[in-house]
Amino acid sequence: MTYSSSLALGRKNVFAARNQNVTPFRTQEHAFGPVSNTIILIVLALLLGLMYLTQVTKTNAYGYKISSLQQQQATLIAERDDLQVASARLQAVDRIQNSDVAKGLVSVAPTSTVRQ
Repeated sequence: MTYSSSLALGRKNVFAARNQNVTPFRTQEHAFGPVSNTIILIVLALLLGLMYLTQVTKTNAYGYKISSLQQQQATLIAERDDLQVASARLQAVDRIQNSDVAKGLVSVAPTSTVRQ
């Protein structure tokens, strides 16, 4: 084989045949290096930490609110119980004065005093 024929054989593949793409398509994989991976992992860890802190502070804020509402509920329940007792005392006096037994009682005046 001569030099010119070997060059001619090499050029055959350079020219595209009919209905063939001339531009070669190659898939190139772009991978991150170890430093980039480390930085990305640190950033992701920081983001997760910030999300955790926001959730914890929200639950603490709700906890304080719930605690204050429970304390207010306890004071209102105690006040309600005191008012029920006072209401029962005031109603008892009226009921005793208006009862048939109280109307049938005779008042007694003291006849003498005891001296020592």
